[in-house]
Amino acid sequence: MEILIAGGGIGGLAAALSIAQHGHRAIVLERRKSFSELGAGIQLGPNAFHSLDRLGVGAAARRDAVYIDELKFMDGTTGEQVASMPLTDTYRARFGNPYAVVHRADLYQVLLDACIAEQNITLHTDCFVTHYEQDKENVTAVTDTGRHFTGTALIGADGIRSAIRDQLAGDGTPRVSGHTIYRSVIPMEQVPRELRWNTVTLWAGPKWHFVHYPIANGKFLNLAATRDDGAQHVVVGRPAERHHVLTEFPDLSDTARQLLELGTDWKEWVLCDRDPIERWTDGRVALLGDAAHPMLQYAAQGACMALEDAVLIGQLLAGSAEDTPQRLEKYNAERYTRTARAQQVARAMGEQLYHPAGDAAAARNAMLSSLTVDALYDKVQWLHGARIGGTGEHR
Repeated sequence: MEILIAGGGIGGLAAALSIAQHGHRAIVLERRKSFSELGAGIQLGPNAFHSLDRLGVGAAARRDAVYIDELKFMDGTTGEQVASMPLTDTYRARFGNPYAVVHRADLYQVLLDACIAEQNITLHTDCFVTHYEQDKENVTAVTDTGRHFTGTALIGADGIRSAIRDQLAGDGTPRVSGHTIYRSVIPMEQVPRELRWNTVTLWAGPKWHFVHYPIANGKFLNLAATRDDGAQHVVVGRPAERHHVLTEFPDLSDTARQLLELGTDWKEWVLCDRDPIERWTDGRVALLGDAAHPMLQYAAQGACMALEDAVLIGQLLAGSAEDTPQRLEKYNAERYTRTARAQQVARAMGEQLYHPAGDAAAARNAMLSSLTVDALYDKVQWLHGARIGGTGEHR
């Protein structure tokens, strides 16, 4: 079979690898003029590494990863530690893989290199798929310049503003969360030695939170500060003045303030997601990754879910072209409940854990500080412990 993939991001490239791995040709149609990835740090749970291993790129992905020792939750105003989840030996033994952080571009390059080396993958740039047409045997992806690509199936991996989803589901534009995130990446040599923690640290405050962690083999520190500011309009990667960023977080405790002040060349995004939808398929067409289930970053699972999608869709399309629509429906059915839960949990984490104030913040601190390490592991078991089995089942 020839499987068309609209979108050459992390999910699209992973899907291409999975499809090629199972004996078919993958044709990736990327709207930009080159294959590249924007963004900064990205967190990868054990479930992501399991998927990367199944795609044959786990070892390469691990090369530039930073294996984090601990997830730390701090009260951002008092500076006190509220909770800590160790990520070393016991965690890795339980979940079968490490928890790591990488630069998004590093992970993307690993996937891109593997696709370039795979003879059953063809990569096209400057191909913005605007819609599709299909009959009983094939589906055709049509680009904005009128080019036609025909295959046995089409996977819409074209992101949160997916043209494929617009035609398939017609559910309008993404939901603007009202949260603005500011990001900066700085050389680790600029960070005081006593603050070079091998942790993902989150400082929670009233209507804001601030996260930082090392990336790129520890060469850089990734800073991400989020403000619940009621933003109503989409912003993607716009430069932000350093003074503006600092004034948005006036109540930061001393250590968190010291780290925030290290940031330079800030850029801002207004975060968006969508409500879960049950139907991701239309005959020979299916959605994947952010096109299917875009989520806020607060559970750090967006890329992980896309990688899981990719592994499963390749498995289910293995073999002959017979019953392709039914196989895509099976993929949809097996992935919907898990990804919908991840979308909803990510929203709830922002509202209930990261941004409360006053009595609600005190109650949150009391709840989190009462949990044992084993209890924390139990809470993330459904996310970090899931694997795509040989038959596509989660276990």
